[in-house]
Order: sequence, then structure tokens, then C-alpha cells
Amino acid sequence: MTIGAILKFAIDPDVLGESVHIDVIGVIFMVVGALGLLLSFFFMSRRGRTSENDLLDHEQNPPAI
Repeated sequence: MTIGAILKFAIDPDVLGESVHIDVIGVIFMVVGALGLLLSFFFMSRRGRTSENDLLDHEQNPPAI
């Protein structure tokens, strides 16, 4: 997201000519970075929390099959 913000706000859009739109590339980078951040938070919250006591309990008393 930082690189996208730099491309969008800190660099003159016409620095590479009219064929390359640096500001649009910056917006795309910011959107992709935000989506990646949201997805990482989502998957972290879904991740199971297993304590050492739970593991020891399952080892000593395995579930019946």
C-alpha cells in the first residue's frame, strides 16, 4: 500500500509520459494491498487455536474411530 500511495500522491503523473498512468498504477497497488491485508486478518481469525494442554489431552485420550 505504501508504494501505491507514493505512486499516487508523491510522483508527478506525467513523469513517464502520457502512455503510462502512474497514478492509476498507484491506486491499483493500494487496492490490492488493502485486500491482502483484509484477507490476512480474515484467515488469521479463522485459524484454530490449539493449546498445549489440548494436544496432550488428545495424545493421552485419542478419539474413537
